[in-house]
Amino acid sequence: LYSRREYRLESRENQLAHIHQEIAPLSPLPAGSEPQTAAATVTEPTNILAPISRESSIFAIYPNLPSDTQKFLKFAETHRTVLNQILRQSTTPLADGPFAVLVDHTRVLDFDVKRRYFRQELERMDDGARREDLAVHVRREHVFEDSFRELHRRTPEEWKNRFYIVFEGEEGQDAGGLLREWYTIISREIFNPMYALFTTSPGDRVTYMINPSSHCNSNHLSYFKFVGRVIAKAVYDNKLLECYFTRSFYKHILGKLVKYTDMESEDYSFYQGLVFLLDHGVNELGYELTFSVEVQEFGVTEIRDLKPNGRNIPVTEENKHEYVRLVCQEKMTGAIRRQLNAFLEGFYEIIPKRLISIFNEQELELLISGLPNIDIDDLKSNTEYHKYQHNSLQIQWFWRALRSFDQADRAKFLQFVTGTSKVPLQGFSALEGMNGTQKFQIHRDDRSTDRLPSAHTCFNQLDLPAYETFDKLRSMLLKAVQECSEGFGFA
Repeated sequence: LYSRREYRLESRENQLAHIHQEIAPLSPLPAGSEPQTAAATVTEPTNILAPISRESSIFAIYPNLPSDTQKFLKFAETHRTVLNQILRQSTTPLADGPFAVLVDHTRVLDFDVKRRYFRQELERMDDGARREDLAVHVRREHVFEDSFRELHRRTPEEWKNRFYIVFEGEEGQDAGGLLREWYTIISREIFNPMYALFTTSPGDRVTYMINPSSHCNSNHLSYFKFVGRVIAKAVYDNKLLECYFTRSFYKHILGKLVKYTDMESEDYSFYQGLVFLLDHGVNELGYELTFSVEVQEFGVTEIRDLKPNGRNIPVTEENKHEYVRLVCQEKMTGAIRRQLNAFLEGFYEIIPKRLISIFNEQELELLISGLPNIDIDDLKSNTEYHKYQHNSLQIQWFWRALRSFDQADRAKFLQFVTGTSKVPLQGFSALEGMNGTQKFQIHRDDRSTDRLPSAHTCFNQLDLPAYETFDKLRSMLLKAVQECSEGFGFA
């Protein structure tokens, strides 16, 4: 539990330290390492780990905790549903009640319970602080530039005041409606190609990632810090934004290390090359690979070393795992490190890293953009089947299971199979994949029915084993959807 002062005093260096760390290790991991996360976007290509029970996972995730705490967390995992129901009905803040230990172990908490705790902590941080109105004068045609001009020199404490939006040349008092409109416009302008800050991910053509070439805008780092503050301010104000980012971008905000599997939704062809390299001998590539990458910017090709003199160090069978780690680190972190630093510095000035990091990357998207309304009938009528038919028993069970999910779990399902909770404006017939419009598809997975379902977000594809009963299908689907980012090591 942290006081307002402790939250504020967490150093900039500490909050941004994860950007300078290396990428998460590749699976399969050596004995004693942290467990691998379940595949949210891919089926792991090499030596799939056997499913890990909840009981053993607790001790793997929290190996250094006192045995009494481990036993309690194991109990909390086993009785997760009942525990979350108790916490929903409790009027005592989580940090002050009998389950305060969960403040440091929020992975057993459901999204709505985490969100309530998050709001309580924001209020606790602000206890005693006077919040006044801060007028923001903008021209409707220049909302981004005018907002930047008005706000970028303001202190973080001033940003926490209530923004009072004044659209120049328009009458009307801001009773909340103009602030909502301002958030809507500015969240659209953040992605305006004119500023060159973000670019759409080639994996789904819907989510956004930092543009490595944003330096063509000489003011880009100041803009990134401003955007970080805007997004954090919206969360702080409990306002939703029409902003959807790649999985690795959310991980950066949370301080989680990216994995090479996160590359699938950002550069699918490059990811496929990595999978081939890991699955086959280096001599099967048919060309020589070195510890360097080619970067093309504005028609000029530049070679960047992944380690000192990397362009002259060949990739071999012995060092190929190091190459995969370093090349992914460069592509998903190194190439955008300055932009990330600026964005996160702005974000953490409003919401501390240690508070936002109670969420996983799927939940962070829902916190920023809200829970979507998912029309199951529309999704069903725009679904393709492979090695299943629409009347197959498992398919009937699947739709029955999905209808039984609550709104949060339906949203997490959509994230699991498409990479984002965003529902297309024209409905699921307009769902996008890496090659254009790509309907949701369910493929039969003929491997063991003890496996969890897996997904390929670039193709909006669910690989569904032929489970023997409805209860097993629902249970396995829910487990994959809820825990795909959480580190149980499910195959």
